[in-house]
Amino acid sequence: MKGTQYASRYSILAAVMLTNIMAPIDASIVNVTLPTIAAYFGARLSAAQWVPMIYLLVISSLLLFYGRLGDILGYRRVYLTGLASFVIASALCGLSYFLPTIYWLVAFRAIQGLAAGMLMAVSMAIITASFPPTELGKGLGIYAISIAVGLAIGPSLGGVITSAWGWPFIFMINIPLGCAGFFWARHILPVLKGQPGTIDIGGALTSFISLSSLLLFVNYAQQGRLGMAAGLLLGVAMLAAIGFLWIERRVAQPMLNLDLFRNLTFSFANASALLNFMSQFVLVFITPFYLQRILHYAPHSVGLTMTAFPLAAMVVAPFSGALSDRIGTGILAGVGAAISAFAVFLMSQLSSSATSLDIMWRLAIFGLGAGIFQSPNNRAVMGSAPRPHLGMASGVLATVRNVGMVFGIAAAGAVLYALVSPGILQQPLPIGKEAAEFLSGLRHAYLVGAILAAAAAATSLFRIRHE
Repeated sequence: MKGTQYASRYSILAAVMLTNIMAPIDASIVNVTLPTIAAYFGARLSAAQWVPMIYLLVISSLLLFYGRLGDILGYRRVYLTGLASFVIASALCGLSYFLPTIYWLVAFRAIQGLAAGMLMAVSMAIITASFPPTELGKGLGIYAISIAVGLAIGPSLGGVITSAWGWPFIFMINIPLGCAGFFWARHILPVLKGQPGTIDIGGALTSFISLSSLLLFVNYAQQGRLGMAAGLLLGVAMLAAIGFLWIERRVAQPMLNLDLFRNLTFSFANASALLNFMSQFVLVFITPFYLQRILHYAPHSVGLTMTAFPLAAMVVAPFSGALSDRIGTGILAGVGAAISAFAVFLMSQLSSSATSLDIMWRLAIFGLGAGIFQSPNNRAVMGSAPRPHLGMASGVLATVRNVGMVFGIAAAGAVLYALVSPGILQQPLPIGKEAAEFLSGLRHAYLVGAILAAAAAATSLFRIRHE
């Protein structure tokens, strides 16, 4: 891109940030209002759980496909299509209020996931193509603010909107924001021509089957349901993964160019991202249980306490991204992941009498580490990818991030199911010895999170000599 296009890079970044804040909000906003939605439809918890799960499942299964589609059709076209579809799907989710069962909402959330995946898959490709290499870390660091803000305000925003106007408006709020973002993005995003190519149908199909089956298996395993259905899902996931690799090695224009992983910076940075997001979602998943069931916090107090983590990450991420342009990515990512590991270890030392301050400063340290880690690590992935494959690289990174979230929740759940009796897990407020057993399980889950973050630090430091 030429100088005049570089001059508008921050306008492009702002347009992408405005609309991309919706996806993380919608990933977290539903959890707070899920009991209200279930009660409205008279649905069981097993049915209501599909409202957040189908959204993440569809997104995660299609990110690779959308990334390749962006390389072929152009990132702008895929992005705007996803944004317009997201607004329409959000309206449908809100209108499900007038429909008889919760399964209509589940179906519309699947459509919303189809659209959100397009936004997430090509966002970093657009930013990478818009910024010169010497400022890429800074651009990605600023972009990280939108993700952190979305995750931070999602739970609190969901509670406020539901209390004021009702649960349909947690989806309707996307309509004015999405429409404004669409017309601005349509005006400001550059027309980047795609690379001539064909869609790898076989690769797209096998990757979708493999990822969706794997994530469904993880959901079963998290709940301790390791029966025939779970085994079948795992078998399908493995067979589809083998088929995917076989196809990608033989087609002329693969959906995922496996040669990208010959670059050790690309490979190890993605491995670091997977481990770091697993650690992060161990923390995000079990801390509300600690606050509610051990310390007896009200839901609004839980949301307020949890914001310490994303707010700290939001403050640090732009600076670490800019610094990575000067000193490289490996050392910063390694230090950030190590700080996160230390913070999760500190969380494992909390007692049943901890104060809000005890918890919030630990969460803030984790946010500090996450903010130092993420922007340089994203820069390492995107900066090491060939320019014709930026969409593909962006899709890989987004897939790794979402799979890491699901795996982190599953790892924490597996520890709790292994160490805490089912009866105690079902109790809203365990007391006495039961509370001590539950707290012990939480501490062990935190330690698993600390190990995962430490592994992310190791893989980050290992790649320094390959940068």
